[in-house]
Amino acid sequence: MPGDSEFGGGAVLARIRGRLLPFIFLLYIVAYLDRINVGFAALQMNRDLRLGDAAFGLGAGLFFLGYFLFEIPSNLILERMGARPWIARIMISWGAVAMAMAAVQGAASFYFLRFLLGVAEAGFFPGIILYLTYWFPAREQARSIALFMTASALAGVIGGPLSGALLATQGTLGLSGWQWLFILEGLPAVLLGVAVLFYLPNGPQDATWLREEEGRWLVQSLARNHGRKLGLRHGLMGGRVWLLALLYFTIVTGLYGVTMWLPQIVKTLGAFDNFTVGVLSAVPFLAAAAAMVIVAQSSDRRGERRLHVALPAFTGAAGLILSARMHNPLLALSALCVGAAGIWGAMGPFWSMPSEYLGGTAAAAGIALINSVGNLGGFAGPYLVGMVREATHSFTGGLLAMAAMLGLAGCIALTMPQGPTSELPDVR
Repeated sequence: MPGDSEFGGGAVLARIRGRLLPFIFLLYIVAYLDRINVGFAALQMNRDLRLGDAAFGLGAGLFFLGYFLFEIPSNLILERMGARPWIARIMISWGAVAMAMAAVQGAASFYFLRFLLGVAEAGFFPGIILYLTYWFPAREQARSIALFMTASALAGVIGGPLSGALLATQGTLGLSGWQWLFILEGLPAVLLGVAVLFYLPNGPQDATWLREEEGRWLVQSLARNHGRKLGLRHGLMGGRVWLLALLYFTIVTGLYGVTMWLPQIVKTLGAFDNFTVGVLSAVPFLAAAAAMVIVAQSSDRRGERRLHVALPAFTGAAGLILSARMHNPLLALSALCVGAAGIWGAMGPFWSMPSEYLGGTAAAAGIALINSVGNLGGFAGPYLVGMVREATHSFTGGLLAMAAMLGLAGCIALTMPQGPTSELPDVR
């Protein structure tokens, strides 16, 4: 069988990246924006609804409980039904719930709709990670995943100024600015969900823009490079899966502990209006996007994952510690940029780890399990920061707690075994 260079496999993969990643990238920008825009809405909403810091932190985190409960079933349905119809369903339903957030009347409805948003979006991210394994060999995955995941960072870059501007629509047609924010940022998810039905192929076998020999080469290349086709039991019970879930939990706790509170953290740095807060909040996300690409390219080039997760995690911890200790606004924001670069830089190499030894149903279940358990950190982080903030009237303690979680993440990453697992025999 021809090698990559003889056949031009690199050109095939480049064409796949050009065809799929920009569209998937756009989907994730919208998904992530609808997930975190509550942090910007809080600049007005908390006052209007009389939500305290602990109540807001709880509501922001409840998204991830709904996400946790429905993540694995969603990914198993995606593997059975196909990516195109299921991802479309996810997007349309989450867009509808995101728009319904404009109807929040108090703490109870805020809690309910945040939980429901998590239920609606459950399966999107692990579904896309699983979907990328249908197209890219393991040696290419950190870069491809990082290119896709930079959308989460760029959502903050775009969402900061956009959300700040939407908050300025206060009073238009009798609605508050935060209500317009939820409506206008939720609508694109519904529209893009419909577009998925017409644009996204379920896999290489449905890609009419690949020639027959290119599709055959891709399938054979993936079979050689991906993890073994293990069964459902291994995806749910494998020891390395749970270690990865614990590692991801520590990273995500730090990530969302900072992200959900970032606009309010920036607000405390100076007497800024909401639009300026939005613009300044975008700066750490720019650093995060650059770090994701740089670290992922280094990880793929060296074929190494553990250090490329551990070192960014330690860097993120150092940035948050420095930010908590800085009194100069410029230095504090710069340190937040270092923290964000470290947190997001770990993501591409991390999500390349599961496919090193999981394939088939085990990949669908294992990736969903890692993401769902890990994303409980999205509940723990914002809630912990909110409780500390309410008790101390400062973000210092919360930032130090998030730094501790990232330090723990770096230590766990260093203990991860490398190479394919030999825990269980090949089973279906």
